[in-house]
Amino acid sequence: MYEKDGEKYFVVDSHMHYWDASPANWVKGQEQFAKGWIECFHAYMGLAPEETHWPIEKFMKYSEDDLMKDVFDEGYVDVAIFQPTYLKDWYTEGFNTTERNGGLSEKHPGKFVVNTRFDPRDGQAGLEELAANVERWGSKGVKLYTAEWKGDSRGYKLSDPEAYTFLAKAQELGIKNIHVHKGPTIWPLDKDAFDVSDVDHAATDFPELNFIVEHVGLPRIEDFCFMATQEPNVYAGLAVVIGGLMHARPRFFAKVMGELLFWVGEDKMTFGSDYGIWEPKWQVEGFVDWEMPESEEFADYPRPTTATKKKILGLNAAKLYGIEVPAELRLPDDTPAAPDDATLVEHGATV
Repeated sequence: MYEKDGEKYFVVDSHMHYWDASPANWVKGQEQFAKGWIECFHAYMGLAPEETHWPIEKFMKYSEDDLMKDVFDEGYVDVAIFQPTYLKDWYTEGFNTTERNGGLSEKHPGKFVVNTRFDPRDGQAGLEELAANVERWGSKGVKLYTAEWKGDSRGYKLSDPEAYTFLAKAQELGIKNIHVHKGPTIWPLDKDAFDVSDVDHAATDFPELNFIVEHVGLPRIEDFCFMATQEPNVYAGLAVVIGGLMHARPRFFAKVMGELLFWVGEDKMTFGSDYGIWEPKWQVEGFVDWEMPESEEFADYPRPTTATKKKILGLNAAKLYGIEVPAELRLPDDTPAAPDDATLVEHGATV
């Protein structure tokens, strides 16, 4: 929980990780990719305030103590949602797996939501693994990495028939939230594999699932916004938007936030620190203090209110995941961010 100027904010970090990218975990013969991947991640940390930067050695494999201190003790987070990324072509035990995340969750009851993942290229074995993970960890969401390499394949689309099989299975198992990485690429993955157009197809065909587009499709912000405003079950995951832009590119941050607030609306935006790329502390503090610039360039964007920030920092994600929010941290009109709320905001155009 974060408190500032008499206002209290319930914080759900809806996009964070507990990875192992140390050299001991690199697949033999694939070291250049394992090393290049984590070095590219580390370069993104450079977009944060200098005093929060880590040396690459710590960044490759931070400790449980580091995570608990940075996220909960100092980072104001009430509940964190793990989003796994496997990358087993490059990392022997996987980069950031359901099992690794789940093990930490078991040690700290009530602190974490353990999401799992699937890859439609895994076939029947993948469907069985998905079912086992949902049963084991009680997952209500999955994280999908459509650009992940697997053998000779360099990605897949959510609109592929095989992906539809997995989405249907996920829905059958009680999964509600589909988190899809659609944003800046990480070397050596292909930028085109992160295009948002396949989300449009899947969201229409699976209206009972929520599609949280992590990183809001950056750099394709216009494509994402125009798609998300017509698809009532598409949400904007703000990992990278806040961590990558608020400090390093404040004018671009204001533009991106303005477009999201105008087209997508404050009820369909969720905060994610992307830990361990960035720590949540400075992001939460900075976002609560942030105001839309007053210059003419930003005049036609909605102005975020305290209620806006409370929704984005935690209340929206809490509704998606059924997380109990203490009464004193709720808004007076605490209605769910339901799919049929996802019309163009009143500041914008009519359909």
